[in-house]
Amino acid sequence: MVKLKKGGIRTAEIPSSSMADIAFLLLLFFLVSTVIDVDTGIGMNLPEYVPIEEQELVPLSKDRLASLLINENGDVLLDKNVIAVPQIKKVLIPRIESKIDLPKNKKLVVSVKTDRKTNYNLYIQAIDQVKGAYADVKEAYAKANWGKDILEISEDQKNELKEKIPIIISIAEPEKIK
Repeated sequence: MVKLKKGGIRTAEIPSSSMADIAFLLLLFFLVSTVIDVDTGIGMNLPEYVPIEEQELVPLSKDRLASLLINENGDVLLDKNVIAVPQIKKVLIPRIESKIDLPKNKKLVVSVKTDRKTNYNLYIQAIDQVKGAYADVKEAYAKANWGKDILEISEDQKNELKEKIPIIISIAEPEKIK
């Protein structure tokens, strides 16, 4: 008679040799397919840096300056008059239009000043209103002079538009506003 060896009870096992490969592939998949949100900030063209020794202080007349102050309570003051944020555009449009035919050193300068504790969303809304006022004036100027939208005008006309209606926004250093 032939003797057979009796082995122990075989248990089911998951082969662990490929576990590292699977974990690596899952990690790679999630890294490639995940979208990481990146805050891009506010798109603005900043002036070139000029050393302090070479800077020229040019005094601004009061009729040329539109002073926009936003305090920590959310009050918006345009030339020391309290207004709501949506009114900024309505008030600035006639002032920008009145300076179109003046030379570049006589154009309107909008100075935006905030408190350090000003709500950031309110600040962004105010800047949007100022830029919107400039955009509306540019659109009206293009329609009146060339009968076209801004998107349809030529490069020469765009350059003339930039020269006639430059966007001059001065963002002042935040400080405590009473």
